[in-house]
Amino acid sequence: MQQVLKLYVNNTMLEVDKMLEKCGDFNRQQLIMLLLSSLINLLSALHDISYAIVYTVPKHWCADGLGSGPPPPNADECKPFYTNSSTSDSCKEYNYDHYMGFQSFVSEMNWICDKAWKEKLGNYVAHAGLAIGSPVMGYLSDRLGRVPILVFANVMTILDNFLTIFGISLELFCVVQFITGFVVISNFSIICIIIVEYMRPSLRTVCLSICYGFFLCLGMIITPWIAILLGSWRRFMLLEMLPIILIPFFFYFVPESVQWLISRQKYDLAIESLRRVAKINGRQIDDSVYEEFIEDCKINQKNTKTNPNLLHLFRMPRLRRTLLILLFEFFICYFYSNIVNYRYEVEISPFVFISLTATAVLPSSLAAIVLQDRIGRKGLAFTIVILMCIFLLVSGVVFSSTANRSRRVLVTFYVIGSFFHNLALGSNTLYSLELLPTCIRGQALGVLATMALTAQICPYCIFDMCQIFLLPEILVGVLALLVAGLILLLPETLDRTLPCSLEDGEQLGINDHWYTFRCMEKRTQTEELDSSLAPQNQM
Repeated sequence: MQQVLKLYVNNTMLEVDKMLEKCGDFNRQQLIMLLLSSLINLLSALHDISYAIVYTVPKHWCADGLGSGPPPPNADECKPFYTNSSTSDSCKEYNYDHYMGFQSFVSEMNWICDKAWKEKLGNYVAHAGLAIGSPVMGYLSDRLGRVPILVFANVMTILDNFLTIFGISLELFCVVQFITGFVVISNFSIICIIIVEYMRPSLRTVCLSICYGFFLCLGMIITPWIAILLGSWRRFMLLEMLPIILIPFFFYFVPESVQWLISRQKYDLAIESLRRVAKINGRQIDDSVYEEFIEDCKINQKNTKTNPNLLHLFRMPRLRRTLLILLFEFFICYFYSNIVNYRYEVEISPFVFISLTATAVLPSSLAAIVLQDRIGRKGLAFTIVILMCIFLLVSGVVFSSTANRSRRVLVTFYVIGSFFHNLALGSNTLYSLELLPTCIRGQALGVLATMALTAQICPYCIFDMCQIFLLPEILVGVLALLVAGLILLLPETLDRTLPCSLEDGEQLGINDHWYTFRCMEKRTQTEELDSSLAPQNQM
């Protein structure tokens, strides 16, 4: 027992993985965690998509002087159909063509035409909450723990829905939207962190892809039709709120991340979590093993920072370079997504559009499972960026003629473009989590989310850029090639343990070369083994 731990006495992060392996790194505890994480991802899909559903703007027209029937052919959306010198140009009453009978928040509040700015204001406030909340919630998850912040984020989600249902003033609406944006990313990011920090390295891709791909896809497919079945935004938000009440019970089933506890030097709590994992997984481990493990951790963490933050990362040259490359990569991936959404916009119901978008999520996750453990994290990240660049240029040429913009062709290209984006998002999230040290992993992921939000602003520039032939595609294509070159400077993380401290992250892959990939290393090792065995076979 002691010999196994002594193998890695000079590397704390390997000791954590080895200790988790002894307690069970894919057993009952991990299966429970994966099930609960998948449930949260399913509920997160309902909550994330709810904005597009609850605040959808149905077809409408001014009803002043008209009956309740269909509108006249020339009816205006915002002005009365019959006007004269004695009537006003402003509309007082509207009729709506609700899609399959679903009444949205916007139609109930009449936030259209001259009041449409109210909903847009709420959207801007939500984006502000997202920009502030992502790094703040990440910082809190690094300081206070993964599980408490995950539960807090879901409790705030319940409060959001409650206030939206029972309070409809503009001021309260803006407050709710800010809170929603503040916590919305935390569900996804913290779940990913917990899965990566508790699963064995060889199963991280599979578990993360199942949790993200299958259940997020399921949530995106069923959510619009659940809303239509309920018929009202209030009933939909109430139904969405009820299952989230169960999330606080996460405390009772999932122990705090051992990786995080070790990084914070909370050794007693780390032992408690390890004992809990071992008990649930049916493993018997001597107390002396825990004691020796903690002693080795203390020795290796003598010179590490006790309370590091993201600013300390920028003092580490290799980690600083890694984070800057990841920020650039996330920006390009989301900029690419915005171009796809803008170029291939199809005039269909938002309910159908959401389900259509989901068709690209599951295949992208399956592709990640097949490819990411075969060609490596760096190899897949490099390949995706190149494919995105090729797709943009090909699609730009295809749609340079208006004759090619049929609905079927638009939908086909949209699904293909979304496939590449989802593949990039899922694989790069795992790659980023494995590159960034445990002690600042939440903060760094929050900053990456903020950078993705920055790319969301770019559609306002795309409209003007699209007046010039293929300018957006050429611009993003050139930047994507630059990102692909920078990715080659990142270390490979396949089958490597997670860096725990800033020092571990700085040393991760320090002997890697820019031109080597994990798939090439495996082939080289096999050839060397065959060549060494050849003389023996001849004898």
